[in-house]
Amino acid sequence: MSGAPARLTAVYGAPPAALAPVAPASLQLSPFAIGSTPIDALADASVESLVILAPAGAVERRWVLAHGLRALAANGSLHALALKDRGGARLANELKAFGCAPVNASAKAHFRLCRTRRPAEPAGLAAAIAEGALQRHSRLGLWTQPGIFAWDRIDPGSALLLAQPWRPKGRGVDMGCGLGVLAQALLASPAIDSLLLVDLDRRALEAAKRNVADRRASFLQHDLRQAVAGLIDIDFAIMNPPFHDRGAEDRPLGRQFVTSAAAMLRKGGVLRLVANVALAYERPLGEAFAEVRMLACEGGYKVLEAVR
Repeated sequence: MSGAPARLTAVYGAPPAALAPVAPASLQLSPFAIGSTPIDALADASVESLVILAPAGAVERRWVLAHGLRALAANGSLHALALKDRGGARLANELKAFGCAPVNASAKAHFRLCRTRRPAEPAGLAAAIAEGALQRHSRLGLWTQPGIFAWDRIDPGSALLLAQPWRPKGRGVDMGCGLGVLAQALLASPAIDSLLLVDLDRRALEAAKRNVADRRASFLQHDLRQAVAGLIDIDFAIMNPPFHDRGAEDRPLGRQFVTSAAAMLRKGGVLRLVANVALAYERPLGEAFAEVRMLACEGGYKVLEAVR
């Protein structure tokens, strides 16, 4: 006996369980979850209920909400939440602008929570989806997407790192590659045999694949708080390590990147990194590497080089 096709329950991100319980076996949609399903790959009207931990950035947030509403079945339920100072204050009005009514809004534990259902005829989805989609940025000349780190600019730390002459050789890894700006510059050298671009953000990797059109480049979604299994005895690594995790400050994160780099590099291998001057990477570098020196310090950033 055939019946209506089963509909999915899905979740975007990792909302606090006390605020937004998620049904078991819900489909994960976050670009930071390895193996997750891209929210823009969901079929129209394929989801019965959806929980969204909304991103802080306005364009990114509207893109996620619009795709969520597009993917919801008629009258499907949406529970969206965000910290009040990271987009939560705007959440109810954004949902109303998409035609959701009523929007039941409440506040708890610094979050704004909004419950609503997919309207029969949502408004403005196409415009929000187009604005937040993977796109070629005319000024940068790169493929990018709102929500990726430094999605619409070359951040000053990376610029300072790129300003230091370097011609590494052999096998390398770009740790937290983002759009591929550092990789593009490195691969101008014919002395590089291969370069692995690694990032946890699936969107960054999709952009980097378009920006770094070089047969020596390969790409991996991975959490660099752990070393990449099987990647050892490499010749060089480069990084602009993060110190935020999904918007929240996480200073140990960059130190974990340093530890992972040390595990990958051969004896004599070289790591170059850029960091905010307030971040004390010298100690973990000194513990894991034979030699550490500062190459540049200006504009609130420092470039460090460490030899394994």
